[in-house]
This record gives sequence, structure tokens and C-alpha cells, in this order.
Amino acid sequence: MLGKRFFRQQATTITEGIAIMTFQREQLHTVQLVPITAFDADGKLNLEPMARLMARSYEAGIRVFLPCAGSAEFHALQPSEIISVIEMVRDNVGDDAIVVAPTGYHAEHAIELVNQAHAAGANAGLVMPLSFPYLSDAGARDHLLRILEQSRLPMMVYKKGDLPGDDLLLELAAHENLVGIKYAVNNMDAFTRVIRADQGRIDWFCGTAERFAPFYALAGAPGYTSGAGNICPRLTLAMHAAMKQGHWDEALQMQEILLPIEYYRSRKNDSYNVSMLKHGIKQTGLDFGVPRPPQRQLTEPEMREIDEMLVPILEAEAAMSVTSPGN
Repeated sequence: MLGKRFFRQQATTITEGIAIMTFQREQLHTVQLVPITAFDADGKLNLEPMARLMARSYEAGIRVFLPCAGSAEFHALQPSEIISVIEMVRDNVGDDAIVVAPTGYHAEHAIELVNQAHAAGANAGLVMPLSFPYLSDAGARDHLLRILEQSRLPMMVYKKGDLPGDDLLLELAAHENLVGIKYAVNNMDAFTRVIRADQGRIDWFCGTAERFAPFYALAGAPGYTSGAGNICPRLTLAMHAAMKQGHWDEALQMQEILLPIEYYRSRKNDSYNVSMLKHGIKQTGLDFGVPRPPQRQLTEPEMREIDEMLVPILEAEAAMSVTSPGN
């Protein structure tokens, strides 16, 4: 395995302000794991269990990693912590893995963070959902264009609400530095329309995980982001492989196994998303601590409920053979 120095020098080449991809678009056409973030008993970043998770996930076949993104508590992390995690991920996965760094807040902060991530070994960046009040597509356009034009990494944009609008995303798709959209609005008619209108200039990914991935796939999404993959990577890779091959009965069987995780995470407006994963991963032998405020903390009955729910899922995961990389 090449060291991080190689990736910090070679991850991208800058030509006239545009970041040149050093990976093929097809490498993103898979399960994109959002590895959760570990904290110790004092709430400080704990890289050791995260390194073990990275190595284990890579061994299982995961090849795209989105550390420190939404389910990994982006909004509770300092920029220095995000960079430390990016470095750790790069050091614990193979040369063929794609590391996508999240960025956001105001444009200057987003540009600085993504360019630091480039130096830390990231292959691409992801602009997190816009979190400002009083938003408009006109303002979002200026904001996103500024990031696209000054990033040293190829970029993706995360859509999780009305803004940025689909027409704006189609306009931005012409930009050389935009490679994909993480689309997390479960309106299949709108998604089908926008992906057809784009005509393949960029990739449009399902941003709402295994619960909705088959529907997005039928509309043309070549991959999806996953939180459940922290606990059962082989199952979700098998689901993706089956969809890619058009084996829909098999894909839906895999989805049926995974759905209890997705249903639990979605409780009460998705407020169990992070806490469920952080408790559930204990059943795989890793302690990631509890989420930072303001994330929901679990009650003892909820913890027991999750433990019981995971028993058959982990049994199915253990029974899976190692999935080939690149599915």
C-alpha cells in the first residue's frame, strides 16, 4: 500500500484552476460508505476504532468512503478533526479507494477545508447541504460556483431540500469541476426528470441509503450512500451488486434484511440516525462512544431493542462471502 505522501502529491493535478480527476467516474458507481466518527469517554476524537473500521470495511469490499459527512456528525466536528480523519482513512485503505471529503458553511471556509483535505489525501469533495437562512437559488448559485472554481478537488454537491433546485444543478452540471450529485430528496418523479435532462454529464447518486436505493437505481442512479454499511458492509455491497446486474429479486431480499436498520434510523424525523449506528456498531466489537450534542442519546430500552434487532442482520452478514471490490 502506498503511503499518504503519494496521495497528497498525486490525488489531483491543478490546471488553470480546475482539479483533474485521478480516478474514473465508474469508481463512484458503488456503495459509498459514510463511516461514523468515534469519540472517547471525554468526547474527544478517537481514531483507533475508526482505523479498525476502515481496514475492515475495505477488506469487505468498500471502495468509496465519505468520512465526516452527515451521519458522521459533520456539524459537530472541528476542521482540524475532519482533516485528521481524512488522513487516517487514507492511511488505512488501499490505493484504489476513493476518499470524499465533506465541506460546507460559508464559501471561504468551504474552500479552505476542501483544499486542506486535498493535501491530506482526499480524492474528491462533497459540498454539504446549505444551512443558511433566507436562501435562494441565485445565492446558492454564487456560493456553489465559487467553491467549484476554487477547489483543488473534483466536487460533488449534496441536495437535501428544495435548494439547490434541480434547474440550478443542471446548470452547474456543465462545470468541469462538478462530478456528481448526492440526491437526498425522495421524489422519484423529480429525480427521473433531472437525471434524464442531464444526459449523462455527471452522476446522480441516491443519498437516502438502502431504503430508497432500488427506486433511484431504476431511475438511473449508479450508486448510493450508506450508513448501514458500517455494521454490515457485505450485505449492502451484495444488494448493490444484485441491482447492478438486474437481479431485482435478490436485491430486494438483501434490502429486506437491511430495512430494520433503516427504519430505526428514520424514527422521529431521522433523529435516531447517528445514535442508532453508534450503538449498533458495538455489536461488531467496536466502541465509537456516543454522539456529540445535539444528537439524540439512546435510552437503555432503546439500546436493548437495537441489540435484539441486529441479531439476525449480523448473522446474515457473517454468512456472506467477501464481495469483490468495485461492485
